[in-house]
Amino acid sequence: MPAVAEEQILVVPAEVLDELGRFQGFSADVDRYLQPLLRCERLAYKPRGAMEEDPSFKQLIPYVLMEHTDADGVVTVFSYTRGGGGGEKRLHAKRSVGVGGHISTEDASHDDACADEGLYRRGLERELSEEVRIESAFTERLVGLINDDETAVGRVHLGVVHVFELQEPRVSSAEADLAEGRFLPAEQLVAEIDAYESWSQIAIRARYGAGG
Repeated sequence: MPAVAEEQILVVPAEVLDELGRFQGFSADVDRYLQPLLRCERLAYKPRGAMEEDPSFKQLIPYVLMEHTDADGVVTVFSYTRGGGGGEKRLHAKRSVGVGGHISTEDASHDDACADEGLYRRGLERELSEEVRIESAFTERLVGLINDDETAVGRVHLGVVHVFELQEPRVSSAEADLAEGRFLPAEQLVAEIDAYESWSQIAIRARYGAGG
């Protein structure tokens, strides 16, 4: 039986982030970072296994928060527990508010990392379709980026944070790796923040005001 080819994922040299201004935590300055990071000449596909251990590259990860605001103005957020499936093993059993994942050669129309301007979008939409079922209309906003050099996972990833504002709180998990999926009040996320993975903690603090 032939060996299964290793997944090739989209990365950008970490030095590009240094040139733009490396930050720790959350940055709302999308215009400063995102387009330069997505410039064709800086992007490449690399083997996922090697990239998980190489902080000289950053793996670009769409990270989607799904919110609903009820008639009383109470904001709830889709939250889940990471299971033991095909995702990042170092985050197993942590709670999360972010849905998304790697952009790979599967999202390209040919071998060029910048096959077309829709590459990043296709990666985001594929990851969402694999992980959740969204059964509500929504509006979308791109709100910032997450960089966390204080954890082993964070050192090799860079998150692009999208917020989907849903008309109805109707989202369900589409794979076993997203367990116990449900909408929780934002204030509960703040109160239970220590149960969440580092990127979710950063997002919760930035968006819902935990600890400033």
